[in-house]
Amino acid sequence: MYRLSGVTKHYRRGKQTVAALDGVDLTLADGDRLVIQGPTGGGKSTLLQMLGGLDRPTSGTVELDGTDLAALPEARLTRVRAETIGFVFQSFNLIPTLTAQENVETALVPLRLRAADRRERAAEALASVGLGERAGHVPAELSGGQQQRVAIARALVKRPKVLLADEPTGNLDTATRDDIMELLDTLWREHGLTFVMVTHDPALTRRAARLATLTGGRLTLTENRADAS
Repeated sequence: MYRLSGVTKHYRRGKQTVAALDGVDLTLADGDRLVIQGPTGGGKSTLLQMLGGLDRPTSGTVELDGTDLAALPEARLTRVRAETIGFVFQSFNLIPTLTAQENVETALVPLRLRAADRRERAAEALASVGLGERAGHVPAELSGGQQQRVAIARALVKRPKVLLADEPTGNLDTATRDDIMELLDTLWREHGLTFVMVTHDPALTRRAARLATLTGGRLTLTENRADAS
């Protein structure tokens, strides 16, 4: 379970202090699915970074299963990210010189698994996103949708508890977007993930059973929306 209490994040911009997050309170149960919308600069990506332990709040607490991520030493926080949290980004962030198989295996390196175990788990993850036969291809030999599937496999190969996605369909056409969202929804259900996604796409926010709007660093929630998917 996530529990955020009074989370603020301030940045310096020249002589001004900008509040990216302003007293955010949020509770997410295990297995929840939350979609976050809002204007550019409203704090969406900052909130996702807090949930993922990629940044620390100026004040407030970000608890995951009772542990305040903001209070952890960096080495332990890195371990939590490596074992518990998967990330999917708009830009895929694949290493261009590595094959799909090798890109997925990179997520397992911090876990210090044997090479054979890394290969086996990466192959299983690629098969789960429909790319088992493309494991030997480098990113330039894959379509945008296939590259995002590799990125999703890389996030899931760790067998995380949490999946965080920042505009995961932002670089994709409409048909590919729908394919990727269907895949993410299926994986969320099958793996019992806590799934949080940031998006600007109204077609995706309309599907949300639980929707958050972040504007000027302040969060409002709409619960129990009808799922249009």
